[in-house]
Amino acid sequence: MTTNGRAPAGAHPKVRRIRFRFGEPEPMSHHFVEGDVVLSHLTAILSAVFPPGEESFIRSVRRFSSRVTDPALKKRVAAFIGQESVHGQEHRRLNEKLIEMGYPFVRLFTFGHNSFRQRAIERIERMSPGFVHLAMTAAAEHYTATLAERVLGSDEIQAIPADPEGRQLLNWHAMEELEHKSVAFDVYRAAGGPEWIRIGVMALMYTFTIPVVTVGVALSILTDPRGWRPIKLARQTRYVFRGPLLRGLMADLRKYMKPGFHPDDIDTTALLQRWQRELFGADGVLVDHLK
Repeated sequence: MTTNGRAPAGAHPKVRRIRFRFGEPEPMSHHFVEGDVVLSHLTAILSAVFPPGEESFIRSVRRFSSRVTDPALKKRVAAFIGQESVHGQEHRRLNEKLIEMGYPFVRLFTFGHNSFRQRAIERIERMSPGFVHLAMTAAAEHYTATLAERVLGSDEIQAIPADPEGRQLLNWHAMEELEHKSVAFDVYRAAGGPEWIRIGVMALMYTFTIPVVTVGVALSILTDPRGWRPIKLARQTRYVFRGPLLRGLMADLRKYMKPGFHPDDIDTTALLQRWQRELFGADGVLVDHLK
C-alpha cells in the first residue's frame, strides 16, 4: 500500500544475492537482442557504465550518511548500498562476456578499483560539492526508475526476442531500481540539499544524457563490422527513438524538475509487486539464481 503514491513508512528494499549464468545453456549471440544491432549495443553501453556509475552512487550517499538520523531511512540506505553493489557485480560479469563477444567499447568502462581511472574519478568526486554529487545520483535514479517502469510495464518490450539470461538480468535490475528509486532523493532532502541544485543538476543531465549515450552507441557500433548495415541501422535506430523505450521519455523525466517533486509521487507499487512475484515468488523464474 502507498499513501498518495509515497512508499509506506519503514519500507526498505531487499538485498538479493544472485548469480546469472551468461552463455548457458546456449552461447549468447553476438547481437544478443535477436539480431538488433542498435538495441544490442545500447544494452552493452548501459551495462558497461552501470558498475562505475553505481559505485559512484554509493559513495555519494555514504558521504552524507552521518546526517541521516531516521532509523527507517538508515535501513533503506543500507539496502540501497547492498542492491547497487550486487548490480555492479553482475554487470561486471556480463561486461566480461560482452568483451569476449566482440564489444571492445565496453572495455573503456571496465577498470580495477585501484586503477588510475578509478582514482581520478574519486578525486574529482572529492573536489566536487557534496550536494552536487548526491543530486546527480538522485537524478540518475529517476532516469533508471523511469526506464525500469517502461521495461517492466511494456508488453512490447518484454516481447522483444533476446538472450534469456540477459533479459532476466535487466528485469531484475529494473525491479530493484523501482524498489530503491527514492532512497538517494530522501538522503538529499534529509541532508538539507537545496531544491535549486537538485533541479539544476537534473536540467543539465536532461540536456546532455541522451545525446552522450547516442554518441556512445554510435561509436560502439563503429567497432562492430558485423553491424555495418546502413538500412538496417536506420530502421532499428528509428524504432529505438519512436518505440516504447524512449517515446515520451523526456516528458516523464521533466516531472523531476517540478518544485516539490518526490519520486514516489509516481506510483509504481502495483507494477513492482507484480514483478516481485514474477521473479521471486514461490514459482519465481529467478528463485534458482539466488545464492
